[in-house]
Amino acid sequence: MARPKEFNRETALACAIRVFAEHGYEGTSTEALLQAMRISRQSMYDTFGDKRRLFLEALQRYCFESIGTIAAALRGGGSPLAGIEAALLSFALRAHASSESGCLGVNALCEFGRRDREITAIGDASGAALQHIFESAIKQAIVQGEIAADVQPQEAALFLNATFIALKVMARGGADPEALRSITRTALRSLK
Repeated sequence: MARPKEFNRETALACAIRVFAEHGYEGTSTEALLQAMRISRQSMYDTFGDKRRLFLEALQRYCFESIGTIAAALRGGGSPLAGIEAALLSFALRAHASSESGCLGVNALCEFGRRDREITAIGDASGAALQHIFESAIKQAIVQGEIAADVQPQEAALFLNATFIALKVMARGGADPEALRSITRTALRSLK
């Protein structure tokens, strides 16, 4: 009979996300993961598989949760443009507050590029979802007259995606919150 797990799987996965975000895949040892997750080697293998499987699950979870947070901010702004502003501003401040670990998605892209099929698939799916929610918000803002009618939603959404990535990288590099807010304000002005 299998022994019951003596740890919370979701808590352990959240700890793994933080370690991978801080050190990258190659820079993270199995021992560092075990210590952060507070589980035994056997528990890790039984629950998550090997280090690679754990990384893929951590990356998938991180991307899913990040997109959910951005989508919620977009919906909660009161108007489409206000939602875009809320998403960018809240993200900029959150990115700065967690700048010690950075963004697992951006870090994985920088570490692996497009040479790993499974990691690329997670990144592509995440990027497509983010592109879709930005395009939808931009189309609504155009209909409501908040964004210029000649703005191309697909291009503007790509620009917002690039802005998010830039905010993440700058926050990781130590940019102060006011610099991040300034980038956000400039991005919003470009849509009007």
